[in-house]
Amino acid sequence: MSMAVVGLAAGMALGFAGYFGGFWAFLLVAVLGAVGLAVGRFLDGDLDPGQFLGSGGRGERRR
Repeated sequence: MSMAVVGLAAGMALGFAGYFGGFWAFLLVAVLGAVGLAVGRFLDGDLDPGQFLGSGGRGERRR
């Protein structure tokens, strides 16, 4: 599936959530979409959790 189709589907989902559910539904769909994106990229191997959880594997400690 191309990225344009994925973007179209995400935009439509956010649009429907905003129209029918209001701002909080829009925000919930956006946050859950971002979480799903992060999990999907992690499972594909494109995302390293060390980037967010510390030094990034450099072996240095902050003081």
